[in-house]
Amino acid sequence: MAARGVGLLTRLPLCARRRSRIQRPILRRFSCPGTVAEDFRREEQPSGSVETGSEDKTPKKTFSEVQKERREQAQRTVLIHCPNKINEKKFLKYLSQHGPINNHFFYDSFGLYAVVEFGQKESIDSLQNGTHTPSMGMEAAIPFRSRFFNLKLKSPSHQTSEQPCVRSSNQLPPSSKKLFELLCYAESIDDQLNILLREFQLTEENTKLRYLTCSLVEDIAAACFPDCTVRPFGSSVNTFGKLGCDLDMFLDLDEIGKLSTHKTLGNFLMEFQVKNVPSERVATQKILSVIGECLDHLGPGCVGVQKILNARCPLVRFSHQASGFQCDLTTNNRFALKSSELLYIYGTLDFRVRALAFSIRCWARAHSLTSSIPGAWITNFALTTMVIFFLQRRSPPILPTLDFLKTLADAEDKCIIEGNNCTFTHDLNRIKPSGNTETLELLLREFFEYFGNFAFNKNSINIRQGREQNKPDSSPLHIQNPFETSLNISKNVSQSQLQKFVDLARESAWILQQEDVDRPSPSSNQPWGLAAFLLPSVVNKTSLAKKKVKKPASERIKNLLESIKSNTTENCTSTNGKRTISTQT
Repeated sequence: MAARGVGLLTRLPLCARRRSRIQRPILRRFSCPGTVAEDFRREEQPSGSVETGSEDKTPKKTFSEVQKERREQAQRTVLIHCPNKINEKKFLKYLSQHGPINNHFFYDSFGLYAVVEFGQKESIDSLQNGTHTPSMGMEAAIPFRSRFFNLKLKSPSHQTSEQPCVRSSNQLPPSSKKLFELLCYAESIDDQLNILLREFQLTEENTKLRYLTCSLVEDIAAACFPDCTVRPFGSSVNTFGKLGCDLDMFLDLDEIGKLSTHKTLGNFLMEFQVKNVPSERVATQKILSVIGECLDHLGPGCVGVQKILNARCPLVRFSHQASGFQCDLTTNNRFALKSSELLYIYGTLDFRVRALAFSIRCWARAHSLTSSIPGAWITNFALTTMVIFFLQRRSPPILPTLDFLKTLADAEDKCIIEGNNCTFTHDLNRIKPSGNTETLELLLREFFEYFGNFAFNKNSINIRQGREQNKPDSSPLHIQNPFETSLNISKNVSQSQLQKFVDLARESAWILQQEDVDRPSPSSNQPWGLAAFLLPSVVNKTSLAKKKVKKPASERIKNLLESIKSNTTENCTSTNGKRTISTQT
């Protein structure tokens, strides 16, 4: 299910009070979304984020520690489809007979669902033993014992009127209109970026639901591979995930093949009889084909199963109806998990990283630079890599290079995947915080300026070394894969899409420059800051330009416009006077 929120953000009513000098409202998240006034009472710590970076003295958990903790929570958790009206106290009292309950929450997804975390795994066994397979009348049920249950009321008439509906946790980002109303109350662009992050980042409940979904899929896969593990990767775990983003997971079979030392005693070695296939790829295809069949025929709530086995990376795609997630399942995707860990480290080191990345990604989606459909677009991973590279280029750097993280690694951190050195430190506490104190507003503007004038025609982006280097091929956009260094993660991007990115980056830099000297008055109805450059430029470019031309501009803006005009002329015309296509527009 693709993320919704920042789409076409034009012709929306804007609040005239956005710039009034009032104390910035405290945001507190209520379970049931309502008016904007209610949303302003929401306040929550970003999931997995660091509030001030250098000021935080609490030891930061490693990626593996977070993964292990989340997986253990998920293994003690059940998913229950509940009646629309239910007495919450009686519901919890009924479940507590199987053991103490640590946490629970409700959410809506084509019905009311409850996620209930018990204090111990034995409670789930007790609940399963007290649960029966339903009678289907004319149909037949497949008696698969999962941790996905259906709760019915014995006497519905006695319970529906006892208590109003339970509070439901929101699992979707705000609408475009509501987002604009939230942004209009901010006092600064820095505040706008932080609001955007709070509204779009994965909540604690949504993160738990993602791990639980993986755990439920693992139960199904374990029917064929008893010691397998299903792990989430990508946006769900790297701190850059948005509400509504897809759930990427991979089937880890490495533990199955490991030899236990206590079984090697004596003069004999016992091995399983197995079927042999010509290659690792064929083995992957066969395994995923079987898992796909199991999901389709045995998995409660798993619908629309597609086995895409001839892709470069074979996968099984399906929808988990109860959670609302669109899921992609691959197998032994070690590079993807390593990339997730690297982004987790970068996203946790400094609070500005995620806020900047979220704003850039929302900007890109608003202008159709990215898409949920595969094609010639820039991907979110490529955009995030560009943000990291930009922050490595600051003075002083906000983020360290991957090569520097490698120097901090010890023997336990060593990691070689398919001959590629993927070693870097796991311990975030070894990495000193940056002394850079630049504001988010400055970083946002200079990100657009930097890449609006980047020499894409000759240089590539390399976060391993944190510097520009000569492009090894003719791809319009070249971003080196941090681990498989011979690969370009943006090879799919077309020249026209790169050109569109450059044009929009320059336009957005210009809009933010205007904000420095000519911000709208509190009584004005004009968009400002993020609201201004999240509007589709095709609609607003002409009108904004006309309005700004009538007003005096600072020398800095004049110089910026002259520089843009000069660079465009130089790059569009070769030395012999003929027009050429350039990647540095």
